[in-house]
Amino acid sequence: MTDLGGSLAVASRGLFATGVSTDLSVTYLSSGGKVGDLIRAEATCDKFGKTLAYTSIKFMNARDELVARGSHTKYVAHAWKDPQNITDELSPRPAKGSEDL
Repeated sequence: MTDLGGSLAVASRGLFATGVSTDLSVTYLSSGGKVGDLIRAEATCDKFGKTLAYTSIKFMNARDELVARGSHTKYVAHAWKDPQNITDELSPRPAKGSEDL
């Protein structure tokens, strides 16, 4: 789930191809529960550069307690060249009138 979550965090920034994993780790803090219990994951792209993207994933149980955390680093230099990227469409735009400031 850390691999998938990290890749989806990178994709949410507009890259069609999400690059190659260079580092992946998971730290288990406690039992997530028993078979059939719900585990919620929250993935974040912490830094998104021209060469590397750094992501982190938090895993919470049904009581919203942190049960594990993951980190995933991806090499994205070649992924920037994919013609199907939508990074421009997802880039923040200046607010109207702010260009006069």
